[in-house]
Amino acid sequence: MRAQRVLVVQVVVLAMMLTLGGRLWYLQTVASPQYVAAASANTVREMITPAPRGLILDDQGRPLAGDRSRIQLSVDRAALAAQPDRGEAVLDRLAGLLRTKPADLRHALRTCTAKVKAPCWNGSPYQPVPLAGDIDPQLALSISERRELYPGVRTDQIAVREYTAPYGANAAHVLGYVSSANADQSGAQRSAGRLDPRLGNADLAGQTGLERQYDDLLRGTPGVTRLAVDHLGNVLGTVDATPAVPGNNLVTTIDARVQAIAERELLAAIDRARTVKDFRHRTYPADSGSVVVLDVNTGAVVAMASAPTFDPAAWVGGIKPGAYAMLTDPSANSPLLPRAYGSGGPPGSTFKVISTAAALGAGYSTLSKYDCNRTFRIADRDFGNFESEAYGPITLEQAVEVSCDTVFYKIAYEMWQNDGGLDPVAHPLDPMQTMAKAFGLGAPTGIDLPGELAGRIADRDWKQRNWQATKQRDCDRARTGYPDLAATAPTRAAFLQRLAADNCARGYRYGPGDAANFAIGQGDTIVTPLQLARVYAAIANGGTLVRPYVAKAELAPDGRVLRQFKPAGVPRVAVDPSTLAYLHHVLVGVTTAGTAAGVYAGWPSDAVPVAAKTGTAEHYGQQPSSWFASYAPAGPHPRYAVVMTVSQGGTGSGTSGPSVRAIEAALLGVDRAPVLPHGKPPVRLPTLNSDGTSRKPE
Repeated sequence: MRAQRVLVVQVVVLAMMLTLGGRLWYLQTVASPQYVAAASANTVREMITPAPRGLILDDQGRPLAGDRSRIQLSVDRAALAAQPDRGEAVLDRLAGLLRTKPADLRHALRTCTAKVKAPCWNGSPYQPVPLAGDIDPQLALSISERRELYPGVRTDQIAVREYTAPYGANAAHVLGYVSSANADQSGAQRSAGRLDPRLGNADLAGQTGLERQYDDLLRGTPGVTRLAVDHLGNVLGTVDATPAVPGNNLVTTIDARVQAIAERELLAAIDRARTVKDFRHRTYPADSGSVVVLDVNTGAVVAMASAPTFDPAAWVGGIKPGAYAMLTDPSANSPLLPRAYGSGGPPGSTFKVISTAAALGAGYSTLSKYDCNRTFRIADRDFGNFESEAYGPITLEQAVEVSCDTVFYKIAYEMWQNDGGLDPVAHPLDPMQTMAKAFGLGAPTGIDLPGELAGRIADRDWKQRNWQATKQRDCDRARTGYPDLAATAPTRAAFLQRLAADNCARGYRYGPGDAANFAIGQGDTIVTPLQLARVYAAIANGGTLVRPYVAKAELAPDGRVLRQFKPAGVPRVAVDPSTLAYLHHVLVGVTTAGTAAGVYAGWPSDAVPVAAKTGTAEHYGQQPSSWFASYAPAGPHPRYAVVMTVSQGGTGSGTSGPSVRAIEAALLGVDRAPVLPHGKPPVRLPTLNSDGTSRKPE
């Protein structure tokens, strides 16, 4: 019995020895590389040096966004921790030099966690923490000469983003801005499997505009310094270092001189509107606006601006809380919103080119006469003219020239009836809605900028979806009314309650009023200025629906052309060429005999013909908004479409028209030399010198 027990013990001991021996052999041979790497990882840490971002250049090679050198002061926390007092005396002396509080510096050196919020450091624990940027060179020299008083304090020249604004061109909504990468951006890089460029929360990333759209192109590859550290985290030395590689450069279609002129004329239009009184003797608030200058043949965006705007340099070094609060305050009226392509509204009578094309496609004659009465009655409501008088029987051409709303009300009403009215046929033709979609409205243009608004074509399908989404709210309002509003505006409150009751019961129906409003660019339709410029470009170029774009080429830091961005294949508008030719003829007539004739008084129309359409869009509870759409020269070789709108800015001819004319005069050299060589956008690319400066295209 005892012998059996001894045997069992011996077997167990032998098994344990074999197991331990096998494990030891596995660790020393099979798994050795893995554990060597793990051990190395425990003693080597990486410090990332962000790469200088690439330049963003205009079409002539002028920098719109670049980098400049500044002296940054940073502190090595490990060096501070090695001091007998953990660096307290160093921070006290440093605070005196920087004219700040020592407590503020200590807060900035803390590691950010879920409980520790800004100010704190969210970068690598081995990265020196920036405490001050753009410090005076004399201050940097003083610190360098007294290293014994400032151990762990560094002053380095670094590259920071700079928005140069050549000729005063702001271009903020096109360029965008950069700031610290957010969690989504970091996660996206990790998910894409990108290790270089490495995107950490302390690194910069484009947040809007071109800076965001082409962030990967502009960011370059960060430098990596591998540091040897002991088990306590103390740095023992540098293992190796890879320098940062600057980002590539982006050549754009924007021309800085045209951009500056467009921005100036947009502000002039806003100021102009604020000096004019409406029929109630109220001045127009003109709270915002936008302008687009588009190459009608290629879709290249020559200039694009929105107002109010912002300074992208505000984000350099981190935007101050007070500055951000001002930009996002409701009273600021959303200066961060890119209104030219990210916002829109009813385009008013500029939309009548769509209605006219639809009418011709539906069989209406260019030779017939149409009654331009003061009002057109539908059911129990009179739909009246806004900009025009009662002209009696006129042609369709004249209806566009004088912008007679009642002619288009009647045509839209007849089309609605032909589709079955309130009891529509199985497949209604909806000629005007179909034509709007053929011109690309209701869908993104595809411009290479983030945040584009698709717009809206308020057709039968939208009417049904909107009713389903808002029915409960309208039914509640039909029952309760608007008691808060009733105390100050009883008439409006009563109207809104009746409207809510009608929408609750019958909001899904596409009625004659919807059709009439659609025909003159009113109602629930939303068009962006960029979309409208694309429509007029298609008329100008004979039916090609260009795709707007801003990026023209990518250049290496040494100036080599890496690629050119070619516009994507573009479709043609499904419209008869004779219809396009007729629209062209009519729009020229608007500038010589119609609502835009006053705008172009004295313009050399014989030598440089212009096509245009005015628009004044009404909004319930607001003053009318100004729209003006144009292209020039309106001949066999058209070049530019220009669209401007001013929210609550009055009429198209009175507010936006003069500014559009001024932009076109600068582009085409009317009464002055053209701002572009030969009045045309450059075909060739600018070139970069070895020192990073650029040369204009030859």
